[in-house]
Amino acid sequence: MQDQVSIGMGRTARRVFGLDQVDIVPSRRTRSSHEVDTSWKIDAYRFKIPVMAHPSDAVVTPEFAVEFGKLGGLPVINAEGLWGRHADLDAALAQVRAAAGGDDPLGLPEPGFAAQAVLQELHAAPLDHGLLAERLAEVRDSGVTFGVRVSPQHARELAPALIKAGLDLLVIQGTLISAQHVHSDGEPLDLREFVGSLDAPVIAGGVVDYSTAMHLMRTGVAGVIVGAGTTTNVTTLGIDVPMATAIADAAAARLDYLDETGGRYVHVIADSQLLSSGDIAKSIACGADAVALGAPLSVAESSGGQGFFWPSVAAHPKLPRGEVDAVAGTLGSLTRETVPLEKLLFGPTDNPYGEENLVGGLRRSMAKCGYSDLKSFQKAPLVVR
Repeated sequence: MQDQVSIGMGRTARRVFGLDQVDIVPSRRTRSSHEVDTSWKIDAYRFKIPVMAHPSDAVVTPEFAVEFGKLGGLPVINAEGLWGRHADLDAALAQVRAAAGGDDPLGLPEPGFAAQAVLQELHAAPLDHGLLAERLAEVRDSGVTFGVRVSPQHARELAPALIKAGLDLLVIQGTLISAQHVHSDGEPLDLREFVGSLDAPVIAGGVVDYSTAMHLMRTGVAGVIVGAGTTTNVTTLGIDVPMATAIADAAAARLDYLDETGGRYVHVIADSQLLSSGDIAKSIACGADAVALGAPLSVAESSGGQGFFWPSVAAHPKLPRGEVDAVAGTLGSLTRETVPLEKLLFGPTDNPYGEENLVGGLRRSMAKCGYSDLKSFQKAPLVVR
């Protein structure tokens, strides 16, 4: 039963909830965190941890992709980012960081939106398909499983070459997408037809509601990304649904689609404003199969941001959604130096805010509530503040 409230004469709105308003209720049984299984399997691929990297250059460098994959996660590369636009990728990333505040994540940025302007300028360089293929080959030759992100606008153009380059999963992701992307400059992208023509499993998103999630599932995708990205979507577009409700709605669509198809399971991946191990645990408890992390991973030593984060849509030439921002102090910590990726994921750590040992925090939450795997943890009871 949906809770409808009046917001004025003749207009109602649904009451929804964010992850900060929801808590997990422990059960009568606890277990050792060593007896918890956090593995995640999507299509033919199994991962040790239910974590996908948000496809941002602030996170995923070639070095990060290989390291993250070897640690058990799914790295996702932004095919429309800087990898295929600048031969000296390190120098390009350094330009963005310098405009945002230098080497110190707590440093003062240049006046205005200088980092945003630098990012847009760097993205104005033409995409060199050969350079992108070379860098994808570097990741492929390491033996890790990886995904590559394209926007709905350029999926038809880029996907065939990317699949030929050896990606494992294709990620079609925009701020918000639908089963059919209509644009006047070319043929509409019908995902049902397009996904069926590809020789690679597809993850698509973001979505924030039941109906769009269901339509995407019916296209044949292996996973649906839930979340509209950063809070700037509210200020630029006025669009957002808090994550606890958005995840639960997509999980309901997953269940109905499972019944509709007689057993086809589509994964729900939460990707919006997740900052801590507690956010990861709540996302799974609300119904997600896995999460995509951006800002928390941008403080990794091998990341491109080195303490700064920007989403993949932040470089839009006309209306960027998401700013180049310092991750420092997002929760309670006063300083955020770069951290080894393994420590970010598995600890040990002296950070008490859930910003490090992210998988360890998830494991302990599952153990404290008595659950041994992710599927059972999705059924954990919840309360609303």
